[in-house]
Amino acid sequence: MSTKITILGSGAMATACSILLSDHADQDVAIWARNPDHARDMDRNRENKRLLPGVAIPSNVQIHAEIDKAVEDAEYLVAAIPTKFLRIALSGIAPSLQNGRPVVSVIKGMEIDSYMRPSEIICDVLGKRPVVVLGGPSHAEEIARAMPASVVAASDDLALAKKVQNIFSTDRFRVYTNQDIVGVELGGALKNVIAIAAGICDGLQYGDNAKSALLTRGIVEMTRFGTVMGSEATTFQGLAGVGDLITTCFSQFSRNRKVGERLGRGESLNEIVSSMESVAEGVTTTKSVYRLASKKGIEMPITREVFRVLFEQKPPEEATNSLMMRPPREE
Repeated sequence: MSTKITILGSGAMATACSILLSDHADQDVAIWARNPDHARDMDRNRENKRLLPGVAIPSNVQIHAEIDKAVEDAEYLVAAIPTKFLRIALSGIAPSLQNGRPVVSVIKGMEIDSYMRPSEIICDVLGKRPVVVLGGPSHAEEIARAMPASVVAASDDLALAKKVQNIFSTDRFRVYTNQDIVGVELGGALKNVIAIAAGICDGLQYGDNAKSALLTRGIVEMTRFGTVMGSEATTFQGLAGVGDLITTCFSQFSRNRKVGERLGRGESLNEIVSSMESVAEGVTTTKSVYRLASKKGIEMPITREVFRVLFEQKPPEEATNSLMMRPPREE
């Protein structure tokens, strides 16, 4: 008997998940696209031309703009909507999602005013329900092309995490499990902040030594914030922490690294954001993390300087000097 899975969202990651999930013969996959024109274009051309050009969407993946059709008989929902738009998107379709179906979140970010993680937003809008978070180094551009990747599925309910592990696993997509949903979500959010800093390093042509130091101190900063917020320190040494951090800080596909690189080259944030096809989650996440860290007294010097570059127009060179000239201390 087939398992129906509906993906909420029609971006690059949503498309990649549809390709991945449809690799299982016993799984029926549907995509819900909020924009009817986009849904029709994807269905007609079997391609997400704007975000994943040249990648074919399998013919057995259904694509709908009508939410009731998309979720009919679905046993699992996959949330693949940027954090910035998640609350408003879910609020508009909440009446169709009230039967308590488990949600798998592939979203990486933090809501700017509430400081909620994606799983918390999902339950806040749709009502309490089981949520599994899928995190780790997982660029949609590579997943969609069946390039090898490994991620982690996290949930308070380990049995459910193992079900999701089976649903997503293929011979090119390896899924581990853990129960630290807070750590996996925070790892996915915080690494985007460090990726902007890494991009600034690239834009300023600071070289490998600077970038390696930044990543090393960045994972310390991520762990410090995460443990205060209730996650396990060891999570940040795994796929959702250092693994995702490395990919995001070095990859040509990383939107957040590209934002930083262009800042380092002298472009303004408004120029960069207005020219981008996709959302760079790290921009708004930086604001949320900086404010929350300030409230809780968490020392996060890299995040502080990224915030000042993004929102206070501090020149990247001055931000670098502020980090390098901090008082000496033990590692």
